[in-house]
Amino acid sequence: MARKPAPKGEKSASLPNIPELSKDDELRAYYDMLLIRRFEEKAGQMYGMGLIGGFCHLYIGQEAVVTGITMASKKGEDAQITGYRDHGHMLAMGMDPKGVMAELTGRAGGLSKGKGGSMHMFSNDHRFYGGNGIVGAQVSLGTGLAFAAKYRGEKSVSLTYFGDGAANQGQVYESFNMAKLWNLPVVYIIENNRYAMGTSVERATAQHDFSKRGLSFNIAGEQVDGMDVRMVHDAAKRAIAHARDGGGPYILEMMTYRYRGHSMSDPAKYRSKDEVTTMRAEHDPIEQVKQRILEQKYGTEESLKAMETQIRAIVTEAADFATADAEPAPSELWTNIYADV
Repeated sequence: MARKPAPKGEKSASLPNIPELSKDDELRAYYDMLLIRRFEEKAGQMYGMGLIGGFCHLYIGQEAVVTGITMASKKGEDAQITGYRDHGHMLAMGMDPKGVMAELTGRAGGLSKGKGGSMHMFSNDHRFYGGNGIVGAQVSLGTGLAFAAKYRGEKSVSLTYFGDGAANQGQVYESFNMAKLWNLPVVYIIENNRYAMGTSVERATAQHDFSKRGLSFNIAGEQVDGMDVRMVHDAAKRAIAHARDGGGPYILEMMTYRYRGHSMSDPAKYRSKDEVTTMRAEHDPIEQVKQRILEQKYGTEESLKAMETQIRAIVTEAADFATADAEPAPSELWTNIYADV
C-alpha cells in the first residue's frame, strides 16, 4: 500500500523505501509536468482575455498523476480516457500543444477541429478517447475500451480517470461490476482532489477511502500520494501489469490537490488561502522533482532554466497559433456526425 500525503497540507514524515526514478525519468517527469503547468497557466490567462469560451477546467497541482501513469503505460497501445479536466492528459500523451490550445479557442486546427472545446477533445491516433463532459460517463466508456481490448485479444489496458465527485455516480458501480465479472483489463484512477465541484469529500461521501469502493465487487485498490510522481509511477506500473496479465480491474486512488477552483468560474471560497499556500509550499509535485534533480546533480539551475525557457516558447507558440488560426467553416457543422462503415 502506497503512502498518502498528509491531510489538509500538513507535512508528512519521510518514509523509507520510497521508489526512485532514473535520471532520464526524473528529467522527463519534470519536463512533462512543467509543460502542463505552463500550458494551463496560459490557458487560464487566455480564458480571462475572452479568447476561450465555454467551460475550462485547469489541471494545476495535479500534474504528477497523469505524468506518472503515462510514463508507466505503453505508448500507442494503452488507451486513456478522462473527464473534462483533460488538457494535461493530452500533453502527457505527447499531443501537439498547438492542437490542444487551438481546440480551446475553437479553431480549425484544434484536435477536434474546433468543435469540442476544452471538455471534448479526442485523438484516436494517440488512443486518447476524451475529454467527456458528463460526470462519470467516461467510466462506462473506459470499461468499454477494456471490453474491446479483451474481445479482440489485444494486450492493451484501459486507463480510466475520474474524480472524487464522479466516484459517487451510479454508473461507476455498474461498470465495476461488469469489469470484474468479465475480468477486463482496466485501471480505474480516481483523482481525489478533495473538493469535487466545491464540496469537500468529508461532507459529500460516507466512505472517504475511495480505494475501497471496489471491494464489494472483489476489485483491489490502493491509495497513492498523487503529489509525488515516484509513488504514482510505482503504483501505476503494478496496477497496469496486474490488468495486462489477466488480473482484471484495479483501482488507484490518487490523493492529489488542485490549486485553482473547479473551473475558471469558481472562486474556490470553500477553502482557505492558507491551505492552498501550504500545499504549494510543502507538496508541489514539480518542486519536488526539481529539488531531487538538483540534489542528485541530474541537472543544474542553469539547465532547468533553459528547459523552462524552451517550454515557455512552446506554450507561446501554441497560444499564437490558437489565436491566429482560422475558425471552422460553417459546413463543419455537418461533418463527423456519423461514422463511415
